[in-house]
Amino acid sequence: MHFETLTPDTVISAIQDAMEINLTGLLTPFPSYINRVYEIETEDEKRLVAKFYRPGRWSERALLDEHLFIMDCAQADISVVPPLELQHNTAAGVVPTLGKSHGFYFALFPKKSGRLFELNCDEDYLRVGSLIGRIHLAGKKREADDRIILDPALSTKGDIAELLAGSFMPENLKREFETVCTEIVHHITPLFSGVEKIRIHGDCHPGNILSRSGRDGSDELMVIDFDDMAMGPAVQDLLLLLPGHLKDSRKEFNLLAEGYEHFMEFDYTTARLLEPLRAMRIIYFLAWSARQVEDAGFYHHFPWWGTEDFWKNEIRDLANQLDEIREG
Repeated sequence: MHFETLTPDTVISAIQDAMEINLTGLLTPFPSYINRVYEIETEDEKRLVAKFYRPGRWSERALLDEHLFIMDCAQADISVVPPLELQHNTAAGVVPTLGKSHGFYFALFPKKSGRLFELNCDEDYLRVGSLIGRIHLAGKKREADDRIILDPALSTKGDIAELLAGSFMPENLKREFETVCTEIVHHITPLFSGVEKIRIHGDCHPGNILSRSGRDGSDELMVIDFDDMAMGPAVQDLLLLLPGHLKDSRKEFNLLAEGYEHFMEFDYTTARLLEPLRAMRIIYFLAWSARQVEDAGFYHHFPWWGTEDFWKNEIRDLANQLDEIREG
């Protein structure tokens, strides 16, 4: 199933049936490649956001894991956008926030907006570190049994095998790719031994943190886009907030960790995982992209993907990352 069959009529009828509401017909698409996201309007002029999940990317239980995590954060008074409870067409599960219609899973959210938050000073890093600490405190409340586990012996090995088994790269580059990936996994797997894995955001970069006015009028930070939530080491959610590699970002890393410790104890020894996690992320997104190549719009968005030059550059980046891991 592909998004080509998701028509405006399908979207509107799914929402009206699930919520027992009438819509005005406003259907404004947001720029999202992974999912299909729309702003809609009810007859009483209330604006909502409808999110139709990419078919085949997540299982029903994995989507419910995401919803539970967001709601656990909301219950902890963290500024997030929790899904709305649906009346009908809910998927099988204990959380009535996930709908299913015409084969598509979907959810509805209140429309909330904010400004992109920029990390410009020490106080900004401390604030964001505290925010991540609060999210992880909620994350420890339960596990996500149907989400990816960030561990090189599990997720990364599977990604590598998938890439090598397919016809995604030129045959003459497969051995070089396999060699550098195997070396990376060999070096980093022991580093993850004994490291606690909790529910994490998984894609915690500055673009997913918004600044907005809180209920009391003060400025608050809101976290969005829990699509890539996972079970993994806490330090993963600091990785993408750093301005560069760890060797050039020690000050910012320490500030994030200091803020984090206002709410959660932070294991500073897990800094050793940052560059391994960066390598794992490169491999993960290669595998994720490979799963989308049959989509009609994939090469429109990523015309360079899969060329010989593309794979040579990826192999070079992985080799450089391996060198940095060895030096660390």
